[in-house]
Amino acid sequence: MSDTVEFDLAGVSVRELNRYLHTELPGSDVTRVGIRNPNGLHSIAVGLDCEVEVDIHGHAGYFIAGMNKQAKVTVHGNVGWSVAENMMSGEVRIQGHASESAGASAHGGLLVIDGDASSRCGISLKGGTVVVAGDVGHFSAFMAQAGTMVVCGNAGANLGDSIYEAVLYVGGAIDSLGADAREEPLEASDVENLRGLLAESGIEADAENFRRVASARSLYHWNAEAHQEY
Repeated sequence: MSDTVEFDLAGVSVRELNRYLHTELPGSDVTRVGIRNPNGLHSIAVGLDCEVEVDIHGHAGYFIAGMNKQAKVTVHGNVGWSVAENMMSGEVRIQGHASESAGASAHGGLLVIDGDASSRCGISLKGGTVVVAGDVGHFSAFMAQAGTMVVCGNAGANLGDSIYEAVLYVGGAIDSLGADAREEPLEASDVENLRGLLAESGIEADAENFRRVASARSLYHWNAEAHQEY
C-alpha cells in the first residue's frame, strides 16, 4: 500500500475525508495525506490524533486542523476563523494569512503563520505556541492563560488584554497594550527561547530586537507559584 493518499474535495465531501482521517488512517502505513480543491471549505482535517503529514493545497475556511494531536498540517494558502483551535500537540503551518482567532485555546503544539493574522490571534491560549511572521490584529492574546506568542511584525490595539501567565514577544510596533498587560525587560533567557522558536518555525528575525509583554498580575487571584490549575 502506498504511504501517500490523495483526496480531491471537488468530488469527496469533508465528512468523508474526516471519517477516513479518524477511522482508517490511524494504524495504517500512510504517512502523508494530500488534499486538493479545499475551495474555502470548513472543518478540514479536524480532530487528527496520529503522526501524519497533511497538505491542504489551496485556501481553506473555518476551523481548519482544530483539536489537532500529533499531526503536522500545512495549508498552502489562506485560512478563515479559528485555525488550530484547541490544538493539543503537533504542528500547523499556514503558508498565507489567517483570519480571526487563530490558535484559540491551544493547549500545546506549534502554530506558524507565514503571513498576517487577524484579530484575537491566540485568544485564551492555554499552553501552545503561536508564531506569526507578519502582523496580528486587535485584542490578540486576550485572556491568554499560558503558552507563548511570537509576533515578528506589528501588534494591533489592546494586545494581551486580561492576560494571565502567557508570554508575548513582538518584533514591531504595538498599537496599545490591553488591561493588565505590561512590557517587561527582555532577558538573555528570552532571547535564547526566541531564537529556538524562530529556528523551529523557519523564520528569520533578530531575537534581540523583540519586546516582551506579560501580565502585571493585578486583575486576578491565580497563584502561579502554587502551581494552581487554570
